[in-house]
Amino acid sequence: MPALSAEQINLHLKAIPDWLKHAKTIGRTYKFETFLLGIAFVRRVAKRSDKLKHHPDIDIRFDKVALTLTTHDEGGITEKDFAMARQCDEVFAKFLEP
Repeated sequence: MPALSAEQINLHLKAIPDWLKHAKTIGRTYKFETFLLGIAFVRRVAKRSDKLKHHPDIDIRFDKVALTLTTHDEGGITEKDFAMARQCDEVFAKFLEP
């Protein structure tokens, strides 16, 4: 899966506005009410990322979880990164439900 052009990346980012491009990665930080909710989120993301065989870099800071995605084999951002970003957002949306 080839790396996307800057124009393609910008189009994809419009569909996931909470994600930002930085160099050859895309990233987002999620905020939770408690540390344990953030850990539960990471566990669910880990299960989905294993199914997609595409794993984010994960940074956990108390009530915040930062995810960074890139496709190392292609040296940049690919469709796989955006597919994983959408999966992460779906998982997060479940934490917002009452």
